[in-house]
Amino acid sequence: MAIAHRNIDFKERCYRLAFSMIRGVNPVTGGAILQRMHTEADFFNATAVQLQTVMGTKSPLFEREYRDKLLALAENEAVYDDINHISELYFTDESYPQLLQQCSDAPLMLYGLGDCDLSRSHIVSIVGTRHATAYGVDFVNKLVSGLAERVGNVVVVSGLAYGIDIAAHRAALSAGVPTIGVVAHGLSTLYPSSHRSDAARMVKSGGMVLTEYLHDAPVHKGNFLARNRIVAGMAECLIVVESASKGGALTTARIASEYSRDVFALPGRTSDLYSQGCNKLISTNVAHLITSVDDLIDVMGWEAVATEGQQKSLFPSLSPDENIVVEYLQAKGDARINTISVETGIAMSRLMPLMVNLEFKGVVINFPGGAYRLA
Repeated sequence: MAIAHRNIDFKERCYRLAFSMIRGVNPVTGGAILQRMHTEADFFNATAVQLQTVMGTKSPLFEREYRDKLLALAENEAVYDDINHISELYFTDESYPQLLQQCSDAPLMLYGLGDCDLSRSHIVSIVGTRHATAYGVDFVNKLVSGLAERVGNVVVVSGLAYGIDIAAHRAALSAGVPTIGVVAHGLSTLYPSSHRSDAARMVKSGGMVLTEYLHDAPVHKGNFLARNRIVAGMAECLIVVESASKGGALTTARIASEYSRDVFALPGRTSDLYSQGCNKLISTNVAHLITSVDDLIDVMGWEAVATEGQQKSLFPSLSPDENIVVEYLQAKGDARINTISVETGIAMSRLMPLMVNLEFKGVVINFPGGAYRLA
């Protein structure tokens, strides 16, 4: 496995790590400091008076005690990273996500498990509610498989959380697409622990687990909001799949919009709790409406490969009874199986195996409680 920092001297790595830990420094201010001091080593080896003279200001960040403390932390982190095969992606490196580098509040250092090419043409972030429904998960599966088939050279990014996040990672794994999980803690742990096996598969399949935090940083509520700016900033576009009227996905969408990223949202019925946020993003022109991979390809202007499925009708070859059910659901939106039987006149004994067949073909989705909706 290639490690991003392998060609860099250990001492130089420590200077870079320590520089990335300076409180309040971002790519803009960090670049300004290095422009005057030339190297990270020069910054840490200068006296406080020299730094004040060169920088033209006094700051507690220049105190020797503070800088020595950072260097000690950095050495400890470098040793841990070597032992655990963790990559260090510094903001001036080619390995650092180039789109994220353009964001004024990006972290100076990212830590990664795995070996993913972050210079790929199309990095797509997918986020949404932790309470994903069958509607949302089905859309994610079709979107990611469509990207794999029609666009290629895609990396899917999300936050490894419950719901839509983990659905996006699993869809990518199923489609053979590299996927990156951006986490809100250090890499000595994984939250939620139930997704540990998914994370391991991601790393082994050309993806990554990525964070801005030192290895022993614990899970903290405030880190999740900070994490969202990385999910938004490193991608070409962000897709919100299901969200209530308030939630982290909407915050991520706002950040992405402020970064001038294209934002997309999956529409849903006004009565559906976890479509309210997406509908609002669309109605307020924060997000493009998305119903299929074609919408994404068209708006982004990506070159796409025509697939065999595009040359066929919308649904597979259906029997007369199956066509009746499809037309009924097109008109009704969704319905329970007993209602479908009564209103279509198809006996329950024939309808039950018919619905199983339609679900197998990917034409309908079976919701909890026995309701069906077109996929």
